Amino acid sequence: MPAGVPWHTYLKTLTASLLAMFAGAEVVHRYYRPDLSIPEIPPKPGELQTELLGLKARSNNVQTSQQ
Repeated sequence: MPAGVPWHTYLKTLTASLLAMFAGAEVVHRYYRPDLSIPEIPPKPGELQTELLGLKARSNNVQTSQQ
């Protein structure tokens, strides 16, 4: 008996924790919807745009307001 808890209570708590963990992972996976498509031709070096467009627009607005 771990930590002085009866086995049935321990197993119920463990089961509830695992179900909550899996349900939470599923919710996050469905919310963010990962892009699982793989392009046939990989991009050449320098073609892949990884810059956050919203961040760039926001930084331009900050510079304009400071002037």
